[in-house]
Amino acid sequence: MKRVVVTGMGAITPIGNNVKDYWNNIKEGVSGAAEITHFDTTKFKTKFACEVKGFNTADFFDRKEARKYDKFTQFALVAADEAIADSGAKFEELDTYRIGVIWGSGNGGMETFQDEVAAFAKGDGTPRFSPFLIPKTIVDIAAGVISIKHGLHGVNFATVSACATSTTAMIEAFNHIKWGKADMIVSGGSDAAITESGIGGFSSLKALSTRNEDPKTASRPFDVNRDGFVMGEGAGAIILEEYEHAIKRGAKIYAEVVGGGQKGDAYHLTSTHPEGLGAQLGMKEALDEAGITPDEVDYINMHATSTPIGDPSELIGIEKVFGKRDSLSLSGTKSMTGHLLGAAGAVEAIATIKALQEDIIPPTINVEEIDEFAKGFEITVGKAQKKKINYALSNTFGFGGHVATVLIKKYKK
Repeated sequence: MKRVVVTGMGAITPIGNNVKDYWNNIKEGVSGAAEITHFDTTKFKTKFACEVKGFNTADFFDRKEARKYDKFTQFALVAADEAIADSGAKFEELDTYRIGVIWGSGNGGMETFQDEVAAFAKGDGTPRFSPFLIPKTIVDIAAGVISIKHGLHGVNFATVSACATSTTAMIEAFNHIKWGKADMIVSGGSDAAITESGIGGFSSLKALSTRNEDPKTASRPFDVNRDGFVMGEGAGAIILEEYEHAIKRGAKIYAEVVGGGQKGDAYHLTSTHPEGLGAQLGMKEALDEAGITPDEVDYINMHATSTPIGDPSELIGIEKVFGKRDSLSLSGTKSMTGHLLGAAGAVEAIATIKALQEDIIPPTINVEEIDEFAKGFEITVGKAQKKKINYALSNTFGFGGHVATVLIKKYKK
């Protein structure tokens, strides 16, 4: 089997529109939550979210090109461009038949679909739909346009596993390279669901926080007063590459991917298994693939959405696999970014990779009173901490019981 390394990263997030700004704000414990500006929330129960800020479409696309893409695809293209530039890859000098794109989205072009259907409903029944409706809406289009822009003819498809989507994409990219089917893959995910239907739909499930009086502290994993997740948006891009291919072209290497676990809770439409069964199975599979024991893992970037059911079930799963030990640090970066849905896994994997690279545990902010179930775990609260990290896991779970967890190792030649 081939070794697989990370050689490039890109990010569009609620706390930074590139990896440098995003990571600096993670370390500083900055919240990206604020009142929603994308639409009028007067009649909505939840009036805040973690929006991407300062993203000007005209900075990246001309008007003709921009109208072809929903926001989730725009985010994808910009994050992928950053990651490709960061990798230093010169595609004209490489075999692009062996360079692919595996990119996911949990919701695809939700805003486009919502607006087009709303306009139709207000009309007289005449189907005046945009010719771009379908290509702007379908989930796979982001992977397609990244490959088109860069002339990449290798494996090309989309993953969809709700909030586990972009970790699934990363694991699939890892597998294809490990099996010798590709030299390099642009992996990641993007979502832009801060819309009337997105906020309204998740709100009707009672999944969202309603802490409207203080949005910045609303995402509070493990806190006794947590009341739901905070919607986010954005994109994360990670370039995975076969080790010898990266060495040959003189690429800088951030970290090595050594394991991936993909399992199912097989329990409930929207809720996680009460004992974190799928999480247990996924984490064990990642460890087994890497050939390491649970006590070798130093840090887990948890899914930790700040929901009453999700947070405790994940910790139960972690305890079943790892036990409670001071040497295993845990944190939830959604406390800062909110929940980026299909982009969450990639964005959180980037934080995990940077944590490995700099030996820093990202904080969990807004924890004022830790809930009983979370006591006894080494949860990093409030401020980032320096700590030697050799192996780290990043967990993601999605509606439908989807589990994807990726195991990353500090790079050593």
